Amino acid sequence: MTRRSSDTTSPSASARAGTADAVRAGSSGRTGGAGARDGVSVDLAISGMTCASCAGRVERKLGKLDGVSATVNYATERARVEAPAGTDLATLLAAVESAGYTATEHRPEVVEEEDTLAPLRRRTLVSVALAVPVVALAMVPALQFSAWQWVSLALALPVVLWGGWPFHRAAAVNLRHGAATMDTLVSVGTLAALLWSLYALVLGTAGQIGMTHGFVWLAGDADGSGAIYLEAAAGVTAFVLVGRYLEGRSKRSAGAALRALLESGAKDVAVRREVDGTVREVRVPVEELAVGEHFVVRPGEKVAADGVVVDGSSAVDVSALTGEPVPAEVGPGDEVAGGGVNAGGRLVVRAEKVGADTQLAQTAALVERAQEGKADVQRLADRVSSIFVPVVVGLAVAVLGFWLGAGAGWATALTAAVAVLIIACPCALGLATPTALMVGTGRGASMGIVVRGPEVLEQTRRVDVVVLDKTGTVTTGRMSLADVAPAPGQDAGEVLRLAGALEAASEHPIARAITAAAQEAAAQEGLPDVTGFASRDGLGVEGSVEGRAVVVGRPRLLAERGLAVDALDAARAEAEASGRTVVAVGWDGAVRGLLVVADTLKPTSADAVRQLRALGLRPLLVTGDHEAAARAVAAEVGVEEVVAGVLPAGKVDVVRRLQEQGHVVAVVGDGVNDAAALAQADLGLAIGTGTDVAVEASDLTLVRGDLRSAADAVRLSRATLRTIRGNLRWAFAYNVAAIPLAAAGVLTPMVAGAAMALSSVFVVTNSLRLRRFRSRSGAV
Repeated sequence: MTRRSSDTTSPSASARAGTADAVRAGSSGRTGGAGARDGVSVDLAISGMTCASCAGRVERKLGKLDGVSATVNYATERARVEAPAGTDLATLLAAVESAGYTATEHRPEVVEEEDTLAPLRRRTLVSVALAVPVVALAMVPALQFSAWQWVSLALALPVVLWGGWPFHRAAAVNLRHGAATMDTLVSVGTLAALLWSLYALVLGTAGQIGMTHGFVWLAGDADGSGAIYLEAAAGVTAFVLVGRYLEGRSKRSAGAALRALLESGAKDVAVRREVDGTVREVRVPVEELAVGEHFVVRPGEKVAADGVVVDGSSAVDVSALTGEPVPAEVGPGDEVAGGGVNAGGRLVVRAEKVGADTQLAQTAALVERAQEGKADVQRLADRVSSIFVPVVVGLAVAVLGFWLGAGAGWATALTAAVAVLIIACPCALGLATPTALMVGTGRGASMGIVVRGPEVLEQTRRVDVVVLDKTGTVTTGRMSLADVAPAPGQDAGEVLRLAGALEAASEHPIARAITAAAQEAAAQEGLPDVTGFASRDGLGVEGSVEGRAVVVGRPRLLAERGLAVDALDAARAEAEASGRTVVAVGWDGAVRGLLVVADTLKPTSADAVRQLRALGLRPLLVTGDHEAAARAVAAEVGVEEVVAGVLPAGKVDVVRRLQEQGHVVAVVGDGVNDAAALAQADLGLAIGTGTDVAVEASDLTLVRGDLRSAADAVRLSRATLRTIRGNLRWAFAYNVAAIPLAAAGVLTPMVAGAAMALSSVFVVTNSLRLRRFRSRSGAV
């Protein structure tokens, strides 16, 4: 499967907010994310959905609008809508309302703090308090005092009519629109049990004072006109309310990681601004911070925006963003990310990215987008749910007719039919995928792994080859001094000291590596001054250090100055054979030594390769570097297959060739030159410390820059997919096994209600186990 990078681009929070404005204004152009070609995208918050069938209805309603497509997620209660340019937001909202639900524009950057579960909690507590004595009186004959059945009626009426009002109201709305959902099943079932009980009490023998009857577990044990089902009506209502409340709490827990991510940003910031002719610190809301302004971060405060340190040094805790447990040391010139906590000294930072453009906001936007999407397995569940409820209603009518035809009587027939209605509610089916996806992507975000969409999870299961870029992925991408080879009779420290002093005046990456090593070695004395400095493009540098004419550069430059390097040919050949860069140093007419410089291997890369192999993946190193350097790095990390000296187009060819051979290929890279390969791959993993182009072309972003996170990402994705499949197996098996039992008269409505509620709670609880997923790369 090939993908275009434009199809995998996800917008920032600000882009999505701008989308809604574009919808209102009817502007043209593409403002949304994937799939919004020649149109706009908008996120809607949907209220009133109670099951996957509701989500399907909203999708179909929106889909009937000209050029509009929508993906509705029941668990997150959100809809992702793609519409033609010029579509009015009010039109989309009206379409949702015409389906019987309410909708508003969803703003991800606004964290809801009010307790949205409070009304449901109150309704649940009251219903349970009233239903418990009704159930107890029905189940324990010894508690049945004179006129107990009328007391049960008085207690059950508010439970069924007030406690179950949300079900009845939704069922009426659905009926008006010619549809049926889970609410239809609950409403019809509980009202049928209540009406039968009223009939038995008023017109039958059940209302006689002093009458008692035992609790029945089987529909076949029902006792004609003397049987009442108040405990079923009240008990089912209470059980469903309890299940829905626990489901709501679990869904809030599932989204806790995203909320924590959104809340981890600073709320205000101390900005350095000119006031009355003097520069002062002014504390303002973080929304007022502008790009280019300098702001102050004191110990314990959060970094308000992405920026560059201009003054001060400290350790910044970025665990909320990357999962890295050890604070990063920063100083002037270092980049810091918004949301990090200053754990040390005072910092002055120049804002580079603010608001929705920060790395924190971008990460939150990507996580939310992944939670809104649907995997193929969820689409299958949605298709089943969309036809499931009408089929169940028809089945309940058939069961009623069967029992009546068999001469069992109205009580037995009604009990079996109501049990079928209650047990068949497809709640667990609708929750199976989105809850696991919410927890999995949220846990990934807390570990510094950002999943772009649910389809990514399905791809990780099939991947068998992982292509690794070298520079910046397996290595740090920064040159460092690997060795000093002094000429016979020369001191290695002196060679490094004089070379480092001269290279300090150069900005070349190799020069910086030599200077850094020399400064570290001469930390107390410092490096001497240089006069007469001159740079020879592509060859090296020369100048006077402590009265000596020092030359540092390629052996060719020293040869031009009459300094022969023959005496060090063996050391030079050995270094170049291992793919390292050789810099010659000479002064006073003689070569004094060689400096060996190499790209630094990340200390975790070898462990990462071992972990990838343990997951059944075949690693392959593909790089534009020359053969010797590539094979040297590959040998150090344990990769046996190497393709070196390839251009970006060559990397794409390598990936395509592997795909043609039947392999499912993952690519891990960080640079612009990796973007095309990341897009071509079946699964693209971008090192988050790399370029924006690489990140945009990928499916997974590894924020920490640790290659071991790639193995963590694969493990987490597979664990999430296993949980989804386990949830779906349970949901399908539950309905397949339970409906025949109810139809056969094995279950009473109250037992069916309890089983239905517990199945939903089981699915959500099983998904929450993903919160215990642990990284093997040191992420928190």
